[in-house]
Amino acid sequence: MLKLKTNIFILLFACFATANAQTNAYKFKREITGVNSLWHSMKLPDGLYKNANAGFEDLRIFGIKGKDTLEVPYLLKQRADQIISKEIDFKPVNESANANGYYYTFELKNVTEINQINLAFKEANFNWDVTLEGSNSNSEWFTILKDYRILSIKNKDTDYQFTKLSFPNSKYQYLRLMIKSPVKPGLLEALINKTDTVKGTYQDVKYKTFELKNNTVDKETVIDVALENPVPLSYLKLNAQSDFDFYRPIKIEYATDSFKTDKGMQYNYAPLFEGTISSLEKSDFNFQNTIASKLKITIQNNDNKPLRLNGLALKGNLYEIIARFDNPKLTYALYYGNEKVTAPSYEIEKFENEIPTILTAVTIGNQKENPAYSIKIEKPLFENKTWLWALMAVIIALLGWFSYKMLKN
Repeated sequence: MLKLKTNIFILLFACFATANAQTNAYKFKREITGVNSLWHSMKLPDGLYKNANAGFEDLRIFGIKGKDTLEVPYLLKQRADQIISKEIDFKPVNESANANGYYYTFELKNVTEINQINLAFKEANFNWDVTLEGSNSNSEWFTILKDYRILSIKNKDTDYQFTKLSFPNSKYQYLRLMIKSPVKPGLLEALINKTDTVKGTYQDVKYKTFELKNNTVDKETVIDVALENPVPLSYLKLNAQSDFDFYRPIKIEYATDSFKTDKGMQYNYAPLFEGTISSLEKSDFNFQNTIASKLKITIQNNDNKPLRLNGLALKGNLYEIIARFDNPKLTYALYYGNEKVTAPSYEIEKFENEIPTILTAVTIGNQKENPAYSIKIEKPLFENKTWLWALMAVIIALLGWFSYKMLKN
């Protein structure tokens, strides 16, 4: 009877050790509930980003039942906007001028919807108003844009252009562009496009602090923004106002790490976006989805009066896992918190088109410390008492042997 109990204990211990062998390198785990089919999706919770690796190499899903441990293959997706732009063929058919300005007429090879025209000019500096009209007969014209401003400024402080015409979807055989200019514009190129945006999945991000400083020495405005926790960020909208038109260089950075100094906590930053903030365009800035907890926004004012800035809006793309659960009867959990592991490689990446488009979402629970987590720390040789006693025994034996040899001689 005792032997039977011993065998059962050994078997249970072996099962437990086998299950832990794959999971003991991960500090944290979150239980996954609701698994009842082959394919499921799950949204990564905000609290995970603080303890997971920056590139998510350490994310693993394991299913455990007794001695069975199964690693679940998955795909990690972020739902960002997808911009699809199609260039439309056309030919110039007329160029003329009158007291109102200079006219350029284009004929589309096929009547199709358009919503954007990109213009390029010889001139490096100009400030013009344009009107865009459409017609299907080249005689009766309908207004698409009126007194639409385009601008180019290039000097030692600024290199800025705004020459993109954006308008609601329009469908005409002919387009006529009128530029109000005292001299003939050097129009180099016009590109007519149909641009569509497939909206991604975003979540609003609230910030904890918003600290603004106008640096008169460096002639710049610096905004420090702190968030509650590290979260994905890919969009920033700045509420900027002025009594006059403006166009100024702007740089958006995020803190990568911090260190203490005599002057307090200091941060190292990496770039997210560099461009121009202008009264002619929306103050919306898109950049690659990045896990961040602190931002620094720098606006170069040069010799101009600082802008009035009263808050901002932040958004980030959601990260979503699509996973294949081969055995729904197992108990599943998401593991992470392993700085040494490399990213997994699963075959489902090659067969993504076979994954169902409609997936049931499962629930990721609260973060827990992984009870199986263990790291073997090797102590220095001379901190190990066993080695010290063994070494002392060897030394005593050698001293005794030499003493015996000396006395014998």
